[in-house]
Amino acid sequence: MAGTSSRWLISYVDNLPKGDEKGLFYALDLGGTNFRCLRVQLGGKEGRVVKQEAEEVSIPPHLMVGSSHELFDFIASALAKFVASEGNNYPLPVGRQRELGFTFSFPVRQTSISSGNLIKWTKGFSIDDTVGEDVVAELTKAMKRQGLDMRVAALVNDTIGTLAGGRYHDNDVAIAVILGTGTNAAYVERAQAIPKWHGPLPKSGDMVINTEWGNFRSSHLPLTEYDLALDTESLNPGEQIFEKLTSGMYLGDIVRRVLWRLAEEASFFGDNVPPKLQVPFTLRTPVMSAMHHDSSSDLRVVADKLRDVFGITNTSLNTRKTIVNICDIIAKRGARLTAAGLVGMLKKQGRDTKQRTVIAMDGGLYEHYTIFSKCLESTLAEMLGDEVAKNVIVTHANDGSGIGASLLAASHSQYLNES
Repeated sequence: MAGTSSRWLISYVDNLPKGDEKGLFYALDLGGTNFRCLRVQLGGKEGRVVKQEAEEVSIPPHLMVGSSHELFDFIASALAKFVASEGNNYPLPVGRQRELGFTFSFPVRQTSISSGNLIKWTKGFSIDDTVGEDVVAELTKAMKRQGLDMRVAALVNDTIGTLAGGRYHDNDVAIAVILGTGTNAAYVERAQAIPKWHGPLPKSGDMVINTEWGNFRSSHLPLTEYDLALDTESLNPGEQIFEKLTSGMYLGDIVRRVLWRLAEEASFFGDNVPPKLQVPFTLRTPVMSAMHHDSSSDLRVVADKLRDVFGITNTSLNTRKTIVNICDIIAKRGARLTAAGLVGMLKKQGRDTKQRTVIAMDGGLYEHYTIFSKCLESTLAEMLGDEVAKNVIVTHANDGSGIGASLLAASHSQYLNES
């Protein structure tokens, strides 16, 4: 990793679920403008997930820029209501405290499995008095104010939640990747191979590493003038460079920038440059994907999208073919870079061998942009070689992170040694 930048973070998750967890566990998933409350009844090796229920709650915009106290009170109040709807279907032994896995998908400096200080808010949140504070302590105080007796057993991000959810269903899951609006990856590392680890080794010998790979940058990344312009004009210049080449937030805008240049310098859309083509983020990645997947002989979908998004009409079939080619180049570059990152992780783990390894994937880009995900998988096979590639399985872990957090509460429960 010489000459590169990426902050690999120790997650303090050293006990991934094994599949024999039992009991009632909760999860709270806060990653954007909505949060989810989830409860699961786990029935051990035989019963697995006996039942689960979830509820999604929208956060009013004024609370995203208000005070820490108000935000966490709102979340704890919704959680208390959700717990109250338990009924008699979820038996809890007398004297036993409910336990929660907290998925918090914002940058945190983790200090233990159940504590971490907020580094900064992203995704439209801006609450100054939470920055630097332990988010578990903030939630715990709010739950106390609501009269809710619940312990946060694990603080994780969505990628680690996905890894836990994947591992619960398949013991060979060793890497999890989120490919959506943003991107991140987490993997299982041998604790003795971690230079940052000081202190006794965990009993399992393993530690989950949160790579924050979206922030990876290197002189070897194939950056073009379009990428550099996008980065310069972004909200976080110089940061999240790998994410800006590979994730759903940005791919469509790179296509827009190329089309804008063609319109200005080669009169690609006629004598005038369409004004909307100059507005950042008007071309969203789902629109890029729809154009890229257009299989009609006259590329009708491409024509419709150009008209709807940019007000561009009367394009020739050749122009539309060129647009599909541009989408192809940009999507496949992102997919191939993602695959290269995965091969690097497999090598680091010593899993670029014939040992069975499963990669759990989640996120809208992976799920819905078929050409992207197919290219990612074929590039993995190309880089690993056929013999190794047939033992590396990529699976879609839909909503891995929500259930994963409740499973991590189970595998880090204070009652683990009780029957």
